[in-house]
Amino acid sequence: MSGYLATLMARAPGLCVLVDPERTDAAEAAALARRAEADGVAALLIGTSYDDTSRTGEVAAAIKRVSALPLLLFPGSAAQLVPDVDAVLLLSLVSGRNPQYLIEEHVRAVPFFRRHPVPAISTAYILMDGGRVTAVEAVSQTRPLPADKPEIAVAHALAGEMIGMAAVYLDAGSGAAAPVAPEVIRAVRAAVRLPLLVGGGMRSASQVCDARRAGADFVVVGSAIESGGAGRVHELAAAAR
Repeated sequence: MSGYLATLMARAPGLCVLVDPERTDAAEAAALARRAEADGVAALLIGTSYDDTSRTGEVAAAIKRVSALPLLLFPGSAAQLVPDVDAVLLLSLVSGRNPQYLIEEHVRAVPFFRRHPVPAISTAYILMDGGRVTAVEAVSQTRPLPADKPEIAVAHALAGEMIGMAAVYLDAGSGAAAPVAPEVIRAVRAAVRLPLLVGGGMRSASQVCDARRAGADFVVVGSAIESGGAGRVHELAAAAR
């Protein structure tokens, strides 16, 4: 492990707070970043499933002005890339078979990375069934993997590792009815040596704690903080350690 990923892993285990620039303006994001840093959050993610992200750059810059927390871009497409971040999770949606999200968006991203020296973390992105159709499923036009068959998630994670990806992200999708099952997390953790991020559908400290105990290096929470307020950051951050 080298580069920015090693720097990030030095902060594991922990909570990552996902900021959606379509639902959070610059001032709100800055306030959340201050709170997250004070409450022991490991890192911030910024991203959305939709391409209408005119505020992404503004929100990222506002966060960087007030916080020293690592800020990772979690892009839905190459059109969402902005330079005011510490690294980009360069996602390959390996659970799907849509070539746009396996390689096409990566090709479109090349001009950005040629212009900006932002580290790219090659990430095997695995969408799991969270009990309802989420934005990422609708936008990517890919079906999630079944929640009750850990062996299928393991095969996809191992395939990502074998072709040289640097991290694995298991996601039930924003607003999922249920998070990724601990059994799936545990099976993937046992199979691969890569850094493991898990997100989607987590609304309680107990769910965050379950994901962490199952083997997640970083637990990602977004909607629970949007709906419950920044006051929940401390509780969820403590559960992810």
